[in-house]
Amino acid sequence: MSVPLPRFYSRLLGVCLGLMVGMALPRPWSHLVGLGYPLLAWVLIRGLARPGPCPATGLPWWRLFPWVGGAAIGVWLLWLITPLELRGSGIPVVVLWALFSAWSAARLIRMVGQERRVSASVLRGALAGYLMLGLTGGLLVSALETIEPGSFSNVQLEPRAAGSPVWDLNFVRLNYYAFVTLTTTGFGDVSPRTPPAQMLSVAIAVSGVFYVAAVMGVLISRLTVQDAHEDDER
Repeated sequence: MSVPLPRFYSRLLGVCLGLMVGMALPRPWSHLVGLGYPLLAWVLIRGLARPGPCPATGLPWWRLFPWVGGAAIGVWLLWLITPLELRGSGIPVVVLWALFSAWSAARLIRMVGQERRVSASVLRGALAGYLMLGLTGGLLVSALETIEPGSFSNVQLEPRAAGSPVWDLNFVRLNYYAFVTLTTTGFGDVSPRTPPAQMLSVAIAVSGVFYVAAVMGVLISRLTVQDAHEDDER
């Protein structure tokens, strides 16, 4: 059963803000932030997996979307407990979370566009989608750094001992870099050094600009229709 939209928007925003606040805390508390990613995926699955046919094939979207989200959670958990020496374990994380995040953002934009009025809950949903993209971007660049160490400058991920799992690493600085890139701020204190890191950074920056443009277009169109209806009622 799907979650009512206002409640979904609030839950999604709450989880995203909780993850960001957790990253600002000192260790070991910031170390536990990663546990919020399965919760983030679960909230997205519950709120966005609404019945709707695929225009091209007629295949119900809601049957595919939860499976992609569930697979993303599964590979994330496997990646966390994998020793750093098994660098290939981060590849499914990058692929599935990129797909799941892009699909979630597209469905969220469509959902916001179907709202009749631009209310506070709709604005919460739009903001939550933007934060979700930043958090997912942080996860992607973190996974890439474990796949190919040295992908980003001024980022030192040093395990406590040989054979340590990914869980022992601190990815807060890479999440910070993802948000700096998403907002196209570009402070320059962290920068991509390898072609995969550079292309991923471009994708994160483009997704942020596109999301803002799409949401702004939807909200402005909704406000225009809303004002026209209010004028007709007077």
